[in-house]
This record gives sequence, structure tokens and C-alpha cells, in this order.
Amino acid sequence: MPADTLQADSTKAAIAVLGAGSWGTALAILLCRNGHRVRLWGHEIEQIDALRRDGENRLFLPGVPLPDSLSATASLDEALAGASDCLIVVPSHAFRRVAEQIARQLPAAIGVAWATKGLDPASGELLHAVAQESLGTRALAVVSGPSFAQEVAHGLPTAVTVASADAAFAERIAWLLHGERFRAYTSSDMIGVEVCGAAKNVLAIATGIADGLGFGANTRAALITRGLAELIRVGTALGGRKETFMGLAGIGDLVLTCTDNQSRNRRMGLALAAGASLADAQAKIGQEVEGVVTALAMYRLASRLGIEMPISEQVYRVLYEGVSPEGATRALLEREPKAEFG
Repeated sequence: MPADTLQADSTKAAIAVLGAGSWGTALAILLCRNGHRVRLWGHEIEQIDALRRDGENRLFLPGVPLPDSLSATASLDEALAGASDCLIVVPSHAFRRVAEQIARQLPAAIGVAWATKGLDPASGELLHAVAQESLGTRALAVVSGPSFAQEVAHGLPTAVTVASADAAFAERIAWLLHGERFRAYTSSDMIGVEVCGAAKNVLAIATGIADGLGFGANTRAALITRGLAELIRVGTALGGRKETFMGLAGIGDLVLTCTDNQSRNRRMGLALAAGASLADAQAKIGQEVEGVVTALAMYRLASRLGIEMPISEQVYRVLYEGVSPEGATRALLEREPKAEFG
């Protein structure tokens, strides 16, 4: 489909955004700014009532007014009714349930995109595999890249990747998102983009721990670089393309999440290094920390594939086996010397 046709069609879009957290709300606001009508769905009636009353998402995205072309609803039927496009932005643990629900209500001709980053915690599958199982034969796409919700909501320049096996659908979603200060690139490598979006959250916990222990910029740079090597190893083993890991969804999102305190995963690492329990740290952050559930799924995946992911493994051991942050650091430092490449 030609780009000019896609652009013309996108101006008529009525989009269902499923997930009223910070990222779902930010993307809904972006789509409205781009001239589309959006129904934002959340499963908690009290939260949706508050969005309608306050005209903003005070719980997850305070201080950003909701556009007039955005309507909030707790009814999935209402959100999907007459939708020309559907974007899922729920936590990874809820992705399968939401996908199965909308499969019964959304016409097969309508593709589904998602901006969820993580693995299915029950099966360890990448989310496109879950989507294929749940949604049947339809166009699918994943949106990922270096993007904090607050910055997108405030209109700060951002660039992301839209990946799909269906090139026309990738272009469709990219046109919907593309705006004056939001650039969307397309890719056909769904596997690579999804691995990056999931695994970088685990590595952000690692860098948060290192910074919290006072290890400095040298350590942070080493963790990011060697973490990238882990992303490439597991991603290419699953069928992802190496160049994807050098792009926005890979090194771009990895650097962002590991170095800025807007990252909930980095803040989790900082809290653990300060001696907080996992439960206390999660309560203080107050939102989903995807790296926590992904660490377990990634550890199981790497074990099944026989792939070394030492940084991710130590994060898993801190979160699930009671290893102290200091002990995990010693385990990494005591590994045998080896060639950097090969």
C-alpha cells in the first residue's frame, strides 16, 4: 500500500488502546495529537472514572491533560466497537488474557499491534507467538524502542521501531504513530525487536544495582556493553537479525533504560542495592517492573537454549534465590578471563 494512501487512511482512524497505564496513556495522547480518535481502555472502573473526572491520568501520568478526542472506558466491548486499529499496552503477564478476549470481538480483518515489552511469564514465549496462538490469522506488529512515557506525553522528540512480518501493516502502524516529534521506523524482525524490549529490562536492574553500590561509570559502561552481547546471543539464537540489536529497539532502548532514573527497572536495582526487599521496592515504585518477571523467564529461556547470560543470571539470582547484590557482583567478577569476541 503506498505511503500516501496509508497517510490518508490514518487520518480516519478510530483506535482502541488497551491499557491505561503510563505508556498506554502516553501513546493514546500521541495518537490524538496526530489527529485520530482514541478509546482508552482500562480494566479498573475506579481508575477510568478518575480519568474522566480529572481529565488526566493522575495515577500514572499526572499533569498531562487528556485530549478531547480521547475517551476512556472500562468496557472492552465499547473500546473495540467500530475500531479501525487496535494497540495493546498492558503488562506482559496480562497480554495473553487480553489477546484472547479481543480475539472473540475484533474482526479478523483488523490487525493488532502491541507496545508491551516482555515475555509470557507462563510459557516463556515471545509475545508474537502468544498473539498468533490467541488472535489467529491476522496482521500483527510490535512497537518498541527508547521511549519514556512522560517524554512522549510531553511531546519531546522520540523515535521507535515498528516490526511486523506484514510490511504494509508495519507501515500502517508507523503512519498512525508518526508525528511532528515522534518518528517511527519499520522493520520485519519481530523476534529481534521483542527480545530487545524484554531483556533490556533485566539488564537495567543490573546497572541500577551497580550504580547503587557505587561502582561508577566504568562498571555501568561494561554492563551495558556486555549486556548487549547477551541480547545478541539469545536473540540471534531465536532467529533475530544481528543488525536489529544495533538499532533503536536494541542499543537505543538498552542505553536509555540502563542510564536514566525514569526507568522503573533501573530504580528497582537502585532500591535492591540500598537494601530494600523486592516487595518493598515494588511497592515504592508503584507500577509494574517488567524486568522482575522477565528475569525468571529469561533465565529459563537461556537455560533451555544453552546460552550464557551471566549478567541476566545474576539478576535472576538476586530476585529469586536470595543472593545479595554484593554476592552477585563477586560472582561476575570471579568469572574466568575469556576472549571478548568468539
